[in-house]
Amino acid sequence: MTDFRQSLPPTLSIVVPVFNETANLRPLLTRTRAALHELDTTYEFVFVDDGSTDDTPQQLSHVADDDPHVRVVRLSRNFGHQAALVAGLSHARGDAVITMDGDLQHPPELIPLFVTAWRQGADIVQAIRRAPADESPVKRTGSRLFYRLLTAVTRVPVTPGAADFRLMTRETVNAFLACGERVRFNRGLVRWIGFDCREIPYDAEPRHAGHSKYSWRAMFRLAGDAIFSFSS
Repeated sequence: MTDFRQSLPPTLSIVVPVFNETANLRPLLTRTRAALHELDTTYEFVFVDDGSTDDTPQQLSHVADDDPHVRVVRLSRNFGHQAALVAGLSHARGDAVITMDGDLQHPPELIPLFVTAWRQGADIVQAIRRAPADESPVKRTGSRLFYRLLTAVTRVPVTPGAADFRLMTRETVNAFLACGERVRFNRGLVRWIGFDCREIPYDAEPRHAGHSKYSWRAMFRLAGDAIFSFSS
């Protein structure tokens, strides 16, 4: 179910996929609203509930009832983070769209820097994680090996540490959504469409609450999707 509100398109859309993030929603909104308050711009939140089984749907309903800036897209089941991002992008109405995770590892305080780079002419503003806050050495090594392999087998320039924390212009979002892939590695597709991209380094924070929804199986599947989608 989607809550559509009749109003002029905002300047900025914030797309946030969430799956069982009850304890993170209020702190995320508080910090993101504070970051947006620095900007002289209209905005909307597009939360994508990716089949949550906790109190996330109820919390989102309460937030949307109280705040006209909040819209909610509810998926019929858990389709996964990449699919939820695409769903959010397809419903975002802003002139620029920022995608970020709902666990506060993507610091909302970077949003003004994103907007400044966009206003200076960037089509894509990509956050590059300098150091993971709570990754194990094994996971960190696996991530490094994945990016080395991806670089070796593809010409798509995906910078190590590039997560799904970025700003995209409306033109870029439309081009991204026009890609017909059913299985999407979004980080690769964003760079493949070829628009000007600027990178902003940041230090990832620990999750505010809860635990990562990316199991080893999910990470291996994502890595496989990336390699098979962008190599021959």
